[in-house]
Parts: sequence; C-alpha cells; structure tokens
Amino acid sequence: MEPLQVGLEGSRPLTCRVLQSPLAGVSDRIFRRLVRRWAADALLFTEMVNATSLEMGHGTRKVEELAEESGPIGVQLFDHRPAAMAEAARRAEGAGAFLIDINMGCPVRKIARKGGGCGLIQHPELAARIVEAVAAAVAIPVTVKTRLAWTGLEPSDARTAAAIAWCQRLQEAGAQLLTLHGRSREQGFQGRADWGAIAAVKRELAIPLIANGDIRSPTEAQHCLGITGADGVMVGRGTMGAPWLVGQIAAALEGRPVPPTPEPAERLALAVEQLQALVRERGDHGLLIARKHLGWTCTGFAGAPQLRQALMHAPTPGEAMALLTRAQAQLSRERRGA
Repeated sequence: MEPLQVGLEGSRPLTCRVLQSPLAGVSDRIFRRLVRRWAADALLFTEMVNATSLEMGHGTRKVEELAEESGPIGVQLFDHRPAAMAEAARRAEGAGAFLIDINMGCPVRKIARKGGGCGLIQHPELAARIVEAVAAAVAIPVTVKTRLAWTGLEPSDARTAAAIAWCQRLQEAGAQLLTLHGRSREQGFQGRADWGAIAAVKRELAIPLIANGDIRSPTEAQHCLGITGADGVMVGRGTMGAPWLVGQIAAALEGRPVPPTPEPAERLALAVEQLQALVRERGDHGLLIARKHLGWTCTGFAGAPQLRQALMHAPTPGEAMALLTRAQAQLSRERRGA
C-alpha cells in the first residue's frame, strides 16, 4: 500500500497505516518501546497532555522524553483555551514531536464538562479557534481526534450529516488529518462503532481520515477499511496487554506474514520486562502502574487467574517479581513434561 501522506509539504510521510491511540495511564514510553518491537514505523502517541497542567509545570515528563523515541511520535493535547494549546504545542514541537493531535473525543465527564475532549463538539467555533491557534503556532502537522457526535439521540441520517459538517469545520480550520471514533460521547465505549458513518464523513473530506473503534484484530482492521475507505486505522484498548497488535495489523495491511501472538511463556517474559522497567524508572510506584499491565498480559495458561489475583495484592516489587518467576518456572516444567 502507498505510504499515508500526512503533513505540510516536505514533511516526512507516515509509512504505516496503523496508529496507536494515546491511552491515559498506559501508553508511556515503556509501553511504546514494546509496541515498536513489532511496529517500528507506526505513529505512536504520548499519553494525553493537559495544556493547563503543562503551563503550571506538571506533566512535563511526557513531553521531555520525546527525544528518546526511535520512531514517529505524536503529542495529544487537550484544553479549552486556544492560547494555552498553542503554547503547549510549541513546547511539544521543540521537544521533537512528529505532530500535534488535539483531543476532541475524550468522553470522560470531568474533561468534557470543562470544555476539553468531547466537550468541544458542543462548541464548534471554539474548537475551530483552537485548531487555528495551534496550526499557526507550529510548523509540524496538526491533527484532531474526535467522535461522531455528543449524543446518539438524533436519527442516524441527521447525526451523520452533523458529523460531516463538524469534521469539515475542523478541516477548514487547519486540521491536516482527522481520527474519527465511530461512537458518540453518550455511548462512551458501549455498542458498536458506526463504520458506515465514518465512511460518509470520509467521502466528504479532502484530508486523510483514520478510522477508530472496534478494531481488535487484523481481520477487523481490514473489514473496517473495506467499509469506511479510511486511510488507516487507530487501535486503542485492544492493545492493552497486547503491544504486538499494532504490528500484526500493519503486517496484514501490507501483505506481509502476520507475527504470531506470543505464547504464555513469552507473555510472562514481557510482564517481567515491563515490571522491571517501571520499577527502575518509578521506584515502588512503578508496581502500582504495572499492576494493570500485568493483569492484561498474564492470560492464557493454567493458573493465570490466580496469578493475576496474587499480583494485584503483591505489596512490593520484589514479591511481584517472585510470583512471575515462579509462574515462568511452572510453565517451563509443564513444557518439559508435555
């Protein structure tokens, strides 16, 4: 497939049609390093960055660590103030961001009610001013991630027409690519993503459109692209505990052999690696961060539920590591006895 062209004239094109969604509390640099093991050229994102917090000196680590990335990395910002967003974008560009993505899709109530994330769908003129301010502040591409609508109460035709108008307004304001989640804010992550509505929006845009929602396998990604005609796909929650998924989908779309899903022993090795890296970087707090990853990764073998429960209650990194080591030894004995 041809490279996905994103950006200003002369900017580097993306060569992978699969994007990894920013995931709060998940897509830190340690997780991204694992994703790149299977998808070296994919566009990945930092965790979502609050422009107000950055202005106050919080969350700077998410931006400052960009220089360590081995592949294209985007910074997703959210806020309701154009000037703050522009300044945050300048800082991210200076740190080495490949592009700036503006979050207009987060359904979390505490973000939306303050005018960030999905809240901007209700204020299209403010949303346009934010895109214009950020686009004027940086030379790198500016993109937007959003949803079909605020509510799902309108008839489907009316909602699709409103989604087209909304996305066209973002395009006119200067967005060079849109990622569209096929649900409303009201739906959250419930029900099915409306790929048909994404297709309708795609037909009316001049800029690339990335489809998002219900993509958890190479087969679903291919099906989604067949329905939507989108330029690529973004995967999010499906990668939690499965950092190999981006690479599997990319291989399928490019016609290459799909890397196999790691066996239980390999997943345990990944869990050990991730725990060690988080503790090395964050001390004992790294165990708290690691617990969710360990819960997602340690699956598919006898005793996995009991291991996950024990890991959730392990009081120290050392005890969590001992649990993983014992599980590895048990798997090894079972393989030898098979």
